[in-house]
Amino acid sequence: MDDNNKALSVMEPKPSHPLHQIAETPTHKLLLKQWLKEEELIFGRISLKETQIDSVRKEITMLHIFFFIFHSTAVLLLFNASTKDFHGVACNRSWIPSLCSLLFSLGIIWAVRYKTDLEAHLEKLLEREKEDRNLLGKCVDELKRKGVEFDLLKEVDALRRAKSLRVEAKAVRKWSSRDFITLFFFSVSCMFLGIIRVVLCN
Repeated sequence: MDDNNKALSVMEPKPSHPLHQIAETPTHKLLLKQWLKEEELIFGRISLKETQIDSVRKEITMLHIFFFIFHSTAVLLLFNASTKDFHGVACNRSWIPSLCSLLFSLGIIWAVRYKTDLEAHLEKLLEREKEDRNLLGKCVDELKRKGVEFDLLKEVDALRRAKSLRVEAKAVRKWSSRDFITLFFFSVSCMFLGIIRVVLCN
């Protein structure tokens, strides 16, 4: 009797692997292919966003360097010019380099502010793409684990609702690093205006 039970248990078909079940079910197979393709697209967008953020950060760094190089060079040139000015003409016309310095500084400040805002926007988009990747990755893992037991309507609807109900928390507006950078550059610009006046009139 025991031998018969063993024989029957051996003859009973073992449940197929979930991936085999998916391969044999057109709807599950199509969904898995679609999700894997979407995962590739998300990875591509994440890579693109990271490249864009790196590029923007390099541009911001170049603007910082250009700001200080310009003002340092301008002060040196004005100092050399003032040493050869024995009639005080340079002092009377000091408003010209001061105005140029102010306009240049305001332009750089605007450019830095624009780039930092762009960086923050790209970081938000990158965070959203990573959230989408995590949500989709969980669904793909769940599909591979459950096979045909994966409820298409329920799980797909849950994924859509998770994406649509994702609400960005709007924090109360506070001083950020971008505000401090703007204030710093404005302060340095005012300092250079004073230096120009001192160099040309003393």
